[in-house]
Amino acid sequence: MKTIFILMDSLNRHYLTAYGADRVRTPNIDRLAERGIVFDCHYAGSLPCMPARRELMTGRLNFLEAPWGPVEPWDDCLPAELRTQKGTYCHIVTDHYHYFESGGEAYHTLFDTWELERGQEGDEWHPLVKEPEIPKFIGKNRRPYWVNRQFFNSENEEEYPTPRCFQRAIDFLENNGREDNWHLHLEVFDPHEPFVCPKKYRDLYNDTWTGPYHFDWPPYREVEEGPEAVEHIRKSYAGVLTMADVWLGKFLDKMDEMDLWKDTVVIFTTDHGHLLGEHGYWAKNYMFDYQELVHLPLIICTPDTAFCHRRISELTAAMDLMPTLMDLYGAKIPEGVHGVSLLPLIRGEKTVLHEGVLYGYFGKDINLFDGRYSYCRQPKDGSTVYHYTLMPRGTKGFIDRQILAEAEFGCFLENTHGVPQMKIPRKSHRHKHAPDYHLIYDIKEDPGQTTPIRDEKLEKDLKEKMIKLLNRYHAPECQFERTGLDQ
Repeated sequence: MKTIFILMDSLNRHYLTAYGADRVRTPNIDRLAERGIVFDCHYAGSLPCMPARRELMTGRLNFLEAPWGPVEPWDDCLPAELRTQKGTYCHIVTDHYHYFESGGEAYHTLFDTWELERGQEGDEWHPLVKEPEIPKFIGKNRRPYWVNRQFFNSENEEEYPTPRCFQRAIDFLENNGREDNWHLHLEVFDPHEPFVCPKKYRDLYNDTWTGPYHFDWPPYREVEEGPEAVEHIRKSYAGVLTMADVWLGKFLDKMDEMDLWKDTVVIFTTDHGHLLGEHGYWAKNYMFDYQELVHLPLIICTPDTAFCHRRISELTAAMDLMPTLMDLYGAKIPEGVHGVSLLPLIRGEKTVLHEGVLYGYFGKDINLFDGRYSYCRQPKDGSTVYHYTLMPRGTKGFIDRQILAEAEFGCFLENTHGVPQMKIPRKSHRHKHAPDYHLIYDIKEDPGQTTPIRDEKLEKDLKEKMIKLLNRYHAPECQFERTGLDQ
């Protein structure tokens, strides 16, 4: 068995031809869709970046227990499980630098070997004492971003981290493709912001931006810029995505050349989407969790599905990918995994894996999607949520000592192999512009989520489904209390 897991960051399915859009040229993502199975109803779970990756490693929702943070000592993680149970060699190629920052500890060391291509976003890479030259700009442009720009040719795509990742993955195939029993985790940061690429890719979309400021990294706030700026960002996103797709094509060409499709499974997906002005917002995290953020692309190609171009409409979730990969190798799925293997669906069996899925951010809303309706359960103002951890690290280093001083210590969670946890109090928060009721949308009739539904009976049914799932996943008691749910 050989498996390749390809993860692009912030890939919005609403821009992909494989999902009925015509905004961006992605012939190589289309190439995967034509070869394999396209999942039409695939959803995120824990958001954003590192919570999503912890979920992909463990098959467990973690936004109910923790924010952005490291792998925990009780986590049963895919690479370690494959190596222990099946002797599978696991390698990661990535330019996702958060794995190597505070709050991303213990992910890359799960693999036998790892490669990091540096230079994405705010990666503190090149040393420069003097202040870099920065043009007039708006957005999130951080100092390391401007420093790194001084050390590469922005018109040479081979100097960009994502193309370099695909080249390293091609090298892996050349060196190891003839061997058996390996898993390649190929993860690229693009099309995550900042949306920068060689001009030839923006020219494909007739980007004629001549605004009075530099703009390739939208701020995390409501859109205040004019339609020309919004159009420029969308075309820049398209250019970055097309560049990534071109290099995906080079990787697929190598698979063709080596005839690897006959004994290799390829899984292609993302961690979350991204708002490019839709609903009046930039980016993610702070707003209501719209479909553009949580309804994700997923394509799976196996030797048995060659050129089947089949679509699956059953409800699936990000937490299903870990057990699917375990199942492919014939490994035992660890106790406590929330997801289920997708292999029955891939084999063509008619089965319902989920009656509903949960998704969200730690301390914010809890969301449910049941295949038709989305339901957003908001926390009470000022309510307490607890962070459970033995790795008290966040993006800025160790959690503040005053906060840690308030922590309890004990066994609070299920399926932690008897390992105790710190229980750290935090405050809940609602999404921006949250109304005074719990939002319900009929995604079938209102896919753009423009008209919320007020229906007491429907809300009662959705609330019962949410409670059932929270109990199934052993959600901490605070999740019921802060959202006013009856455990």
